[in-house]
Amino acid sequence: MFLSLAQYLQDYFSAFNVFSYITLRAVLAALTALLISFILGPRMIRKLTAYKIGQTIREDGPKTHEVKTGTPTMGGALILASTIATTLLWTDLSNRWVWLALIVTALFGLVGWIDDYRKVVLKSPHGLTAIQKFSAQALFGLGAAAYIAVFSDPLLVIPFFKNAAIPLGGVLFAILAFFVIVGSSNAVNLTDGLDGLAIMPSVMIAAALAVFAYVAGHYEFSRYLAFPYVPGAGELVVFCAALAGSGLAFLWFNAYPAEVFMGDVGALSIGAALGVVSVVIHQEIVLFIMAGVFVVETLSVVIQVLSFKLTGKRVFRMAPLHHHFELKGWKENQVVVRFWIITMMLILIGLSTLKLR
Repeated sequence: MFLSLAQYLQDYFSAFNVFSYITLRAVLAALTALLISFILGPRMIRKLTAYKIGQTIREDGPKTHEVKTGTPTMGGALILASTIATTLLWTDLSNRWVWLALIVTALFGLVGWIDDYRKVVLKSPHGLTAIQKFSAQALFGLGAAAYIAVFSDPLLVIPFFKNAAIPLGGVLFAILAFFVIVGSSNAVNLTDGLDGLAIMPSVMIAAALAVFAYVAGHYEFSRYLAFPYVPGAGELVVFCAALAGSGLAFLWFNAYPAEVFMGDVGALSIGAALGVVSVVIHQEIVLFIMAGVFVVETLSVVIQVLSFKLTGKRVFRMAPLHHHFELKGWKENQVVVRFWIITMMLILIGLSTLKLR
């Protein structure tokens, strides 16, 4: 929106040409998202509290979580609204990848919002059923995957190896894209169980993906670093910056002890956003590396369920994994900060693939 205005005004005032630079608009997007979230955050929390939209704590969870009962939830709507509004303000509105990221983020957020609404407002014990939730995710994920497969090269890029890309073909690439988008969405949702645990890694991963998107969308840089060139992918830098800024502002309210939880509306949409960006720029494996905490959290749930069904025994004291460490005696802040540190290390490994190949 503002870019179009700046492009019109630069014919009269050359200074407006500065807004054509993606890097500047990305910085402004992050700052704008921060500002919007800081302004609207307290008001949102007051409204959620007034309407008694509070979190219900699982009965078999750590006893230390009982104090969280009633804490306002569905705060992820703030991240969603701030990210979308900021992206529309600072990005090129003719870019197909930006619209894809916005639509996928909004649709997965809608699924999460309906689930949260049914649980905390209508007092339905489980919100959407697993089949209902997955069906909606599958529908939106397949749509996004098919779109990417049509307008992008169907490649699986192998990090750490120069010019190592496996041509998958449209169908296989669409299947890969589907699993990345839906899997990432659910992985963030499973990780969102402690104050600040899911949002800070999401912010860091979004920032790292912005670097990859910039390289993928820049012909000279992509050629120099042996990356697949994706025309238009550079505008996803603005989207990632907006997401990172919104998430960082949300952490202000979500840090221990949390004033608000993001709920499924935030977790599902953020995970889907990270997934779709990684697929567009062909960095699915790098996402898998950088989001290692999300991956391990998800695997802990899968392992726990399979083990209990097959043997009647549990591998972990409780799943997801963060609860296991809590029951072993780690304080909540210890689990959160240590998982943040691990994510930082994994992101550095992911960023190293820019040159180590």
